[in-house]
Amino acid sequence: MEYRKLGIWGAKVSEVSLGSWLTYGNVVDNSLAVGQIHHAVDIGINFIDTANVYAQGKSEEVVGEALTSLQRDKIFLATKVYFPMGEGPNDKGLSRKHIFEQCHHSLRRLKTDYIDLYQCHRYDPETPVFEVVKTMADLAAQGKILYWGVSEWPADKIQEACDKARSLNAMPPVSNQPCYNMLDRKIECEVIPVSEKNGLGQVVFSPLAQGILTGKYKPGQPFPKGSRAEDERVNMFIKGKNLTDDPILRQVEELGKIAAELDLTMAQLALAWCLRLPGVSSVICGATKLEQIDDNAAASGVVLEPQVLERIEHILSAPVCH
Repeated sequence: MEYRKLGIWGAKVSEVSLGSWLTYGNVVDNSLAVGQIHHAVDIGINFIDTANVYAQGKSEEVVGEALTSLQRDKIFLATKVYFPMGEGPNDKGLSRKHIFEQCHHSLRRLKTDYIDLYQCHRYDPETPVFEVVKTMADLAAQGKILYWGVSEWPADKIQEACDKARSLNAMPPVSNQPCYNMLDRKIECEVIPVSEKNGLGQVVFSPLAQGILTGKYKPGQPFPKGSRAEDERVNMFIKGKNLTDDPILRQVEELGKIAAELDLTMAQLALAWCLRLPGVSSVICGATKLEQIDDNAAASGVVLEPQVLERIEHILSAPVCH
């Protein structure tokens, strides 16, 4: 496993990290999940990502259980705040009240004294960015968080947060967690340039496009048994983005030919492609099986030569940036 700095900041995270979005506390048995987290750490993954809203706190509880038998200072632990955790008017968003209270709930579920990276899960149009920045600065001063970041924030709001932090002489957001993969490249136009200007690293989620970029789905064929697309509990995002449409699956088949030539799995090619950008600090991958963790981790350190990247570019649809 190789490691990269989180943007310009000092902490280093594994190039491949372990996420828990639709898996832990949900479709994976808790005891198996704990074993998978331990295995990931054993093979060099130090970045574990979760969120309070994942399975309404159950994901954090599973991660917390795994942490009890791990050396805490070897783990870079990330969680998030924003989405509703109750029905009250202050049970959602990025108000000082919601952030402060949810941070303490997350610490309890995670069975830890501090969070390495506390992320604003979305931008909140109802809360001033100054309020968010000041709250994060205060949590850091209290030792409850070490760094803070954003997820899926637009470029102009990332810039505003950095400007507000400088006005307070406080640490700005150090990372952005966007969706990014071969089939979804929208951050290349504005978000990545603004992030690089301000020193944020990208810790990208869905780098395998909900599993589409593993190559398991074939044009005109039924979904494989046990796959995410077949599972009605977690396939809403695949359906919502039409990721199993035949034109997309034919693109993936062409990419698979390049992977085979390089003696890589399709997943490894997709992850290495994301990591081709120095501004990408880590690719966050979920897993339901140990072999998936091993397969993903093997993408760390893979360098795609310029001629390979050019061939890939001919297959993909690059974003049109204005």
